Amino acid sequence: MATELHLLMHAAAIRKHGAATDIAAIAGLPGATAAAALGAACASGRLAEVDGKYLLTPAGQMIVAAEYSRFWQDLRADADFVAAYERFEIINRELKQVITRWQTMELGGKTVANDHSDKDYDEAVIGQLGDLHEKFEPVLDALVRGDARFGIYKSKLGEALEKAEDGDIEWVSDARIDSYHTVWFELHEDLLRVLGRVREE
Repeated sequence: MATELHLLMHAAAIRKHGAATDIAAIAGLPGATAAAALGAACASGRLAEVDGKYLLTPAGQMIVAAEYSRFWQDLRADADFVAAYERFEIINRELKQVITRWQTMELGGKTVANDHSDKDYDEAVIGQLGDLHEKFEPVLDALVRGDARFGIYKSKLGEALEKAEDGDIEWVSDARIDSYHTVWFELHEDLLRVLGRVREE
């Protein structure tokens, strides 16, 4: 089982320059527990705190990378979890296509940046995102069964989709907030790290 320190370092690797609350959520730790462990990690030189945001030091990056195979053996041997990850990768390719359609559109036979002035077009793409999420929900549930910590991604993805469907279109892919695409990217990074896989280009 992963230690609290490892979980926090793992979370800091995913949410770079993250606030304590964000890192605690990804680590699946209570706020008070996370705060104490973050202090210890900074004191040991594994994490650095800058203006209330945390990041791994070079030493911390090396340490957390070396610990994955030791702390995540059970999950890597969980056939159901690995199968869910493989299904995630298939749906991830579809998500990339949806995001491409969100960011660009065909106009006069040319692919141009989507300026989001065509509400009907945007609503259609958000509808496609909703369909994809519905397909993805059983996979999410399987990931959560393997490790309850992944529940944070289920909650955040659902919240982002709901806001996008309600008309707040920045919740589709704005990197400055926990948009659907931002959370999806972090979920992917989390899975790759705990399973020792490499991101597909």
